[in-house]
Amino acid sequence: MQFEVIARCHTTRARVCRMKLAHGVTMLPTFMPVATQAAIKGLTPQQVESLGITLILNNTYHLNLRPGIKVLDEAGGAHKFQGWNRNILTDSGGFQLVSLSKFTNITEDGALFVSPFNGEPTMLTPEESISIQHSIGADIIMQLDDVVSSLTVGPRVGEAMHRSIRWLDRCIEQHKQSGRKDKQNLFAIVQGGLDPALRDLCLDAMIERKDQVAGYAIGGLSGGEEKDVFWKIIKQCADRLPSDRPRYSMGVGFAEDLLVCVALGVDMADCVFPTRTARFGVALTFKGPLNLKLGKHTKSMEPIDKNCPCPTCASGMSRAVLHHIVTIETAGAHALTIHNLVFQAQVMGGARDAILEGRFPEYLRSFFFDYFGDTGYPEWCVNALRSVGVDLMQGVDIPLVQGSGVKWEYSDAA
Repeated sequence: MQFEVIARCHTTRARVCRMKLAHGVTMLPTFMPVATQAAIKGLTPQQVESLGITLILNNTYHLNLRPGIKVLDEAGGAHKFQGWNRNILTDSGGFQLVSLSKFTNITEDGALFVSPFNGEPTMLTPEESISIQHSIGADIIMQLDDVVSSLTVGPRVGEAMHRSIRWLDRCIEQHKQSGRKDKQNLFAIVQGGLDPALRDLCLDAMIERKDQVAGYAIGGLSGGEEKDVFWKIIKQCADRLPSDRPRYSMGVGFAEDLLVCVALGVDMADCVFPTRTARFGVALTFKGPLNLKLGKHTKSMEPIDKNCPCPTCASGMSRAVLHHIVTIETAGAHALTIHNLVFQAQVMGGARDAILEGRFPEYLRSFFFDYFGDTGYPEWCVNALRSVGVDLMQGVDIPLVQGSGVKWEYSDAA
């Protein structure tokens, strides 16, 4: 990995970085679409690449089950297997300790999964996780961490944090012995739940191992915790993580969350949100998500967004036809997935441009005004951005609202 900080925001902690990996350059900050099973649902690799996307996420746990390591080894890795020529990051399988907890038994050795497909047991140790990721051939690989729900309290949180540090050491050793350190880049994952003291302990330990890892992720969030707690943990971690390493916030996908994390110093994020919500008939726009299943779109000949450069909007595909086919014909989910991925890329690309041009605070004010001006600013976003010198309330008469602030339909839709 070649990692270079190109520009910094003069107010916030946002920055633009150039990250060169084995399969090309990815500019940061960026959003990574999730290709869990070695595919972005509904799109070919060529379509994804044509949208300007340079980094996607594959899942270690699922690719180990199907197609399996033997097939991946015979194919020469996941790049060739899925026909993707750009960069790949692999999740270590740690998230499945939460999402598939009823199938999992965790010990110091690792996580014993029972396959949801055939009931066969699979032991995922830190060493095995790294070996699987070596076979996948991802450009960025993640340590196996002991993940608990962000709503978990009590001694289990500390246990998971300390175990994640021990498992990191085992991942480092396995990666070192493989001889792939110069080809694949290992990231550590900061755990500690919602406890700032535990987060600091984990940060201390993982920063000590800086020479052994290429970057850092902030894990264990985006699981239903209060947003005012979420951003404070993100800020705590981003403030302390080394400035010469990429910082990755796991599981973040809402546009407002992405921009708050960027302002706090995060470089990378991933989530299934834009592709999953497309399959439910929701298009993402700069005025908020647009639910195309609603009957009021039946006769609208307008595109989703007349200013959007995506193939769906640029072709003139109307809201009416999308309403007609969405959730019924696969073409509807396909069209919305393309649009939503371009939207995510525009949000992050706009942030990069604004940082480079010294106008990132103005970009934040403009985005939040367009996105939330008719419904009220989420109070947590206002609090988070104030912590890095940007006051969204300055010069506007917009109410504050409690909660996540997530919108699902904007008021002036036809």
